[in-house]
Amino acid sequence: MTSKKVEHYILLISVHGLIRGRNLELGRDADTGGQTKYVVDLARALACQPSVGRIDLATRLIDDPDVDADYREALEPLDKNAQIVRIPAGPEGYIKKEELWDYLDIFADNLLEWLRLQPRMPDVIHSHYADAGYIGVRLSLLTGIPLVHTGHSLGRDKLGRLLAMGLSSDLIEQRYHISKRISAEEDVLANAELVVTSTRNEIAEQYELYDYYQPDRMVVIPPGTDLEQFYPAENKIKIAFAKTLESFLTHPKKPMILALSRPDERKNIVSLIQAYGESPELQKLANLVIVAGNRDDIREMDEGAQAVLTEILLLTDYYDLYGRIAIPKHHKQEEVPDIYRLAAQSKGVFVNPALTEPFGLTLLEAAACGLPLVATENGGPVDIIGACHNGILVDPLDSGEIARALLEVLNSPKKWEKFSEKGLKNVRKLYSWDAHAQKYLETIRPLLEHHPEFPKIPRVRGDLSYRDRAVFSDIDQSLLGSPDGLKAFAAYLAENRKKVFFGVATGRRLDSAIAILKRNGLPTPDVLITSLGTEIVYSPQMTPDSAWARHIDYHWNPKAIRRIIGDLPGLTLQSKSEQSRFKISYHYDAEQAPTVEEIQTLLRQEEQAVNVYLSFGQFFDIVPVRASKGLALRYFAQQWRLSLERILVAGGSGADEDMMQGNTLAVVVANRHREELSGLREPERIYFAAQPFALGIIEAIEHYDF
Repeated sequence: MTSKKVEHYILLISVHGLIRGRNLELGRDADTGGQTKYVVDLARALACQPSVGRIDLATRLIDDPDVDADYREALEPLDKNAQIVRIPAGPEGYIKKEELWDYLDIFADNLLEWLRLQPRMPDVIHSHYADAGYIGVRLSLLTGIPLVHTGHSLGRDKLGRLLAMGLSSDLIEQRYHISKRISAEEDVLANAELVVTSTRNEIAEQYELYDYYQPDRMVVIPPGTDLEQFYPAENKIKIAFAKTLESFLTHPKKPMILALSRPDERKNIVSLIQAYGESPELQKLANLVIVAGNRDDIREMDEGAQAVLTEILLLTDYYDLYGRIAIPKHHKQEEVPDIYRLAAQSKGVFVNPALTEPFGLTLLEAAACGLPLVATENGGPVDIIGACHNGILVDPLDSGEIARALLEVLNSPKKWEKFSEKGLKNVRKLYSWDAHAQKYLETIRPLLEHHPEFPKIPRVRGDLSYRDRAVFSDIDQSLLGSPDGLKAFAAYLAENRKKVFFGVATGRRLDSAIAILKRNGLPTPDVLITSLGTEIVYSPQMTPDSAWARHIDYHWNPKAIRRIIGDLPGLTLQSKSEQSRFKISYHYDAEQAPTVEEIQTLLRQEEQAVNVYLSFGQFFDIVPVRASKGLALRYFAQQWRLSLERILVAGGSGADEDMMQGNTLAVVVANRHREELSGLREPERIYFAAQPFALGIIEAIEHYDF
């Protein structure tokens, strides 16, 4: 008997932008660009491979009258084996990627809940960009499913460029939430089994900026090109988009210098217009066509696009380029191949003058239609032109060099033909989606072997099975501190004993937690998450969850950690009674010790993927990367089939943050350390109580009508 062939199931995650299977609105805004096209094309290409049984592309569900109804459909087929899955998270309306950070935990919780309803879990999770990377890390740590990541662009690189442009650190943080993005990218690099890049430049010059830099976990797999859409036109065929340009151009038959990108400052369209405006020879020889997204009213566009388009119009007027430049207001995605073909028919050139280009998919599309290239020397074009030998690299900040390169191609019919032919040949040879998908699957094959799903153990029997909600609290500075509050909370538990789980999630060890609860007259919890999420124990027999212990042992190396930070000033090991198998605890002296961020950087540089916590300003703890109060709480909820929306969690310090984000109902009780949680901003699910300690929990029970 032959064994049944196992077909692979890959989950792609790309959260922001407007993603659908047809008529992609590329260039609509800064979030709907090359990445949205890449992930849709990748999903389709992988679904066509014989070893792949299922591809899901998870993105955010958007219900907004200002965008098409397509984006509110929960499921959209892409191929017989591929679909888009839209997950609700945060506001129903469409918001920029920089405003999504507060809702990513909700996305992760909702996506995991959706996955649990599927016949099987994915073999691999592949996240795209930092926001999806944050979600991918959460899912991977909870389930053990290996994570693959593609950055598309990187926060540290962006930060450097923004600072070089003269923006202040405070403004960058306010506008881009750059610290959250960089932190998420560091976590991705610490946890991803593989990072897929488009170019060698990404590895050598961009990822090298990160603490957890492991080039041996990175692989270059250039994106593919849809050769069924992008191909050269027959010389005499009429292309409808020519009519659109005729209204702008005095001599529309001249060769076309074509730029196609979002109206984004990084795309550096302004330098191209300066190069053209300062070269009478170039103006005489060719028309300039700028296809920069779609617009109805520049005044209603976001600040960045508005500034770029305004500058384009001002420069057009300054250089008096009327009749020689076309800046169409609208184009459809299906017209893009014809725009390239129209430029090629005119014996024109495609130019990408971006300050830096992570890859340059438009270069491949243009080359597949027969256009020679002039492109930035920063980023992906170095690889593309180096492999295809079909154009010239330029310094994007040197408008004179841009003009000279364009003239070199336009003035030499032989060079034009050579670049055109080499581009056509080599794009088909090196950059097809089928070749990309085959190399991708070959690269991730070791990850596609069977991996254990969410650890499972037999449930503890007894009356716990009848409970349909839970209250979890930290102990110190959250539950304890008010005798009146403890009485009220104990009365609540007694009254609801048959339907409410009582759990604690604490940094204390098990014996210490039980002892202090007993001393304060509280009943033994049904579930104890202790030592910062590294232990889960069920009463009444105090049964430890051995499956959880096996799960979090992943990459845990306490000896190496003690060696790395043991001699740092201001860190003193706590007593043996505060240490455990999966927790290393120090006293922390803020006046002498490095900052938490500096210690975390040191650990990352030494390739230690861990979670670190500073509590109450004086206790510094290190636990395995798969362990935290929030991850342990979600494991419990899964084991007991308990919806996170039916769990109320109470906390009062920074160590409680990750169990309070996402779909749980949360209360920050009043205490002197609550400012450590001041960054929590989800008003429907996070309540800041006026009352201290257990009184704050009772206040939240009434607030949520729990």
